[in-house]
Amino acid sequence: MPKRLLVKVNEADNVAIAVQEIKAGTQVAEDLVANQDIPQAHKIALEKIPKGKPVIRYGVILGYAMNDIEKGDWINEFMLELPTPPSVDDMEYGTKIVKDLPTPPVTTFEGYRNPNGGYAGTRNILGISTTVQCVTGVLNVAVKRMKEELLPKYPNVDDIVPINHAYGCGVAINAPEAKVPIRALRNLVKHPNFGGQVMVVALGCEKLTVEMLLDEADISPENVVVLQEQKGFDAMVKAIMDMGEKKLQILNRRKRKTLPLSDLCIGMQCGGSDAFSGVSANPSAGYAADMLVNAGATVMFSEVTEVRDGVHYIAERCVDKATCDKLAAEMKWYDNYLKNGEVDRSANPTPGNKKGGLCNIVEKAMGSIAKSGTSPIVEVLSPAERPSKKGLIYAATPASDIVCGPCQLASGITLQVFMTGRGTPYGLAAAPVIKVCSRNEMKEMWQDLIDVNAGPVATGEATIAEIGTELFNKIIAVASGKDRSFAEKYKLYNDLCIFNPAPIT
Repeated sequence: MPKRLLVKVNEADNVAIAVQEIKAGTQVAEDLVANQDIPQAHKIALEKIPKGKPVIRYGVILGYAMNDIEKGDWINEFMLELPTPPSVDDMEYGTKIVKDLPTPPVTTFEGYRNPNGGYAGTRNILGISTTVQCVTGVLNVAVKRMKEELLPKYPNVDDIVPINHAYGCGVAINAPEAKVPIRALRNLVKHPNFGGQVMVVALGCEKLTVEMLLDEADISPENVVVLQEQKGFDAMVKAIMDMGEKKLQILNRRKRKTLPLSDLCIGMQCGGSDAFSGVSANPSAGYAADMLVNAGATVMFSEVTEVRDGVHYIAERCVDKATCDKLAAEMKWYDNYLKNGEVDRSANPTPGNKKGGLCNIVEKAMGSIAKSGTSPIVEVLSPAERPSKKGLIYAATPASDIVCGPCQLASGITLQVFMTGRGTPYGLAAAPVIKVCSRNEMKEMWQDLIDVNAGPVATGEATIAEIGTELFNKIIAVASGKDRSFAEKYKLYNDLCIFNPAPIT
């Protein structure tokens, strides 16, 4: 049973969220009675809030009451006027640099050192990149046969992953914003989990040429299969399989070694969030992130629209002006991107978010930022950029799960931690995904999909530090190949959706 009925995050809050469903007439505190039925994770007014006055959670204004709200009332998304987003001009930086981070239980993991340095791999995968969507059908047939006929011969190789995508042709390849998908695909070729083995399947007439995708040193017949140069389907499949087997032979020689956590790059993402996410799952992930950073690891968090309303809190943690300026530039770029689509950040929350108690994007953003922990932010990346520093990094990406994930992969994450309140079977083929839920009911429903349950934090039965440490240990075990997440075990892999803000022709 929950140890508490309500969760109040900040002393300044004039609302709290219901740990479980509350029936009208229930006395939930000494001087507080619910006036209506209040669904789990939804808000109850702790005091009377007159029309036009702020509704406050996390110590920030979620919105303004559109009508008088009585003490004990249920507060939902239809009752609030969205506040103006904070300006990104002249943000203060470096005013909240935390140096006292939690001590990690270990500072090493078992990973794969890569031939060209950089981040170590957590998996040993043959990644097969593509220049254009047109080759997907042939490549999928070849990969299926390779997994059946070749992969069993190379027990040290974990998987064969085709990097299929919808880009490469029918696009404005020279448009200024085409740099985003091209950068993503170039960086995916050299993902740390692919062990330095470059393999590309091209068609031969596409706009995204092999020369645009690969470094000059990697362009060779040993690395590229061009389908239009093959005499029919069987020859295409054979060429892919022959090249793939040579790569498998090399990858099979890779061995795990004890490495410092400074060789590890982890992504933090959330999706299907609810009002508990910012109380339990995301803060627990933030605690694990602080441990990782303290041990020298690189941790990325993302999702522009889901931090936009709390961007000034991120700026406070930026280590210098250049980092803060890059943060502001990325926010402005995305504001303009949304404006060109005739929407704004209010379009982000989903019906599931709202059913889970999130009234608007401000509330969602404040919970989302919690997954970054408290570490200083050492760098800000444009979508799909590779970092140049180690530590906590903000990687600007869309908030969509299936777009953010590939962007983080392109930026070099070798494992992702994914927080959810409503639940999603999301996964990535190129890197393991650990699923963390925000409430006990989610774990009870999805026993075999949720890896770590942060629900006890919401009910008061565990602390953020306890669940955060459990998650840290899970990350190390999965990164070291000693454990697998459920998504990896069942091969629940989403298709790669490459972010393309440039025109389609």
